[in-house]
Amino acid sequence: MERITEIFVVLENRPATLGELCSHLAENDINIEAIGVFQDTAKLYVKNVSKAVKVLNKLNYTTELRDVLRIDLENRPGALAEVTTKLGNKGINIEYCYGTLSHKGGGASIIIDVSDIEKAVALLSGD
Repeated sequence: MERITEIFVVLENRPATLGELCSHLAENDINIEAIGVFQDTAKLYVKNVSKAVKVLNKLNYTTELRDVLRIDLENRPGALAEVTTKLGNKGINIEYCYGTLSHKGGGASIIIDVSDIEKAVALLSGD
């Protein structure tokens, strides 16, 4: 588990918007490690957050930085249920979650925004 900074980007809800966003980042050698897109917003995890924000702000995107958690899981039934149940049982609400699978290692990573990040870090660090 790792505490990371995610870039929250406001998008227009129209064709080609996501392609434009991804192209701008690619043109500036910024690799998207994880992405979640929800109607008029994108949540991005990139290695060079400051460079990405600088590029996006220059292009008039509205951005916000958020602290979230990246959790590596085994790619098996129940792995996500175990983590989310553990958080829920301690009263930690998951605001949103998105993830990706790794074909090479057979693992999965999820990005979660929680109601109490300090409490979630303490809880999950004990694993």
